[in-house]
Amino acid sequence: MWFTSYQVGDPAIDHACWQRPEDMDEFRPSYILNSTLPGSEVAAEVAAAMASASLVFRDDQTYSSKLLKHARELFEFANSSRISYTSSYEVDQTYYNSTSFGDELLWAASWLYHATGEESFLSYVTGSDGELYAEWEKAPAWLSWDNKVPGVQVLLSRQQILTGQSGSGLTQTGLAKYRKTADELMCAYLPDSPTATKDRSDGGLIWVIQWNPIQHAVNAALLALIYSDYLFTSNTKLKCSGEVYSPEDLRSFAISQANYLLGKNPIGMSYLVGYGSNYPQNVHHRAASIPSDAKKYACKEGFEWLSAEGPNPHVVTGALVGGPFQNDSFVDSRNNTMQNEATTYNSAALVGLMAGLTSTNQVTLSAWK
Repeated sequence: MWFTSYQVGDPAIDHACWQRPEDMDEFRPSYILNSTLPGSEVAAEVAAAMASASLVFRDDQTYSSKLLKHARELFEFANSSRISYTSSYEVDQTYYNSTSFGDELLWAASWLYHATGEESFLSYVTGSDGELYAEWEKAPAWLSWDNKVPGVQVLLSRQQILTGQSGSGLTQTGLAKYRKTADELMCAYLPDSPTATKDRSDGGLIWVIQWNPIQHAVNAALLALIYSDYLFTSNTKLKCSGEVYSPEDLRSFAISQANYLLGKNPIGMSYLVGYGSNYPQNVHHRAASIPSDAKKYACKEGFEWLSAEGPNPHVVTGALVGGPFQNDSFVDSRNNTMQNEATTYNSAALVGLMAGLTSTNQVTLSAWK
């Protein structure tokens, strides 16, 4: 029997306390997924991670094969159950409710195809499941923790851009649809494109929602950077309603978003904590806000530091906070969770973006000299 486990914070427990992590002794639940309590999103997401990691660790064939074996098993588990993890554990609906498990199924199958080259996975994403979940006929969406479809579109476009169409007529048609939607997404990113999105701040940051808006900007920049490398390597241009754009245009967009979050914006604020001379001093972060005073604060005792005057005594170097309002303003307050909370899903995409912009890969370096 297949199973996996995961952990998501319980808001009733987590928000009741303000402590350093090393001082916490409250109940920290974790959850098991199995045939009785399935969760397709979690299982498929882990499958995608393992399949992609199998490529990273190809030099260690034993470990790579082990990752791929478990990726296959978890994908089969996720695909056969097709039930949301929030149906099995309702506590997760409060903050991390999933709108669909279909995007994670496509995400896992895409990475498994990328890792194995097996036609069965390509048929999966280009056949009826692609028709059901890939949003081919919808306007471009935004990559987020709850929607992997834009990532699927870009990853599967790689197949067509770099190697040409492959497989049967059905898979060729499906890949062409992914390429078309990926092109539309890139055209939406470019500010001078005829189909440019209006979801931007006054200063040019991709801005979709007011709660943690930087997540969409850094994700968009990462996808644009990846796509620009695909286009450059294949000597291909991007066409947007009759206008033609180069790979350099996409890379310039990615750089503009990176520059904005590093401080090149109307208020000169670096949203990457610890970078530059002007970054948030009051990040909504428990450990950063409590001084090193050799005192253990119980659950409720630490709240005095949530409302304390002055900057955090510790700098959460490398944390990427939520970002500005649409008019590019920002309130550096510890209680401002909308703008000033650090998140792992912001930082994850930022690592990929910065790695891509500073790559030591010789092909990439030669592309941008």
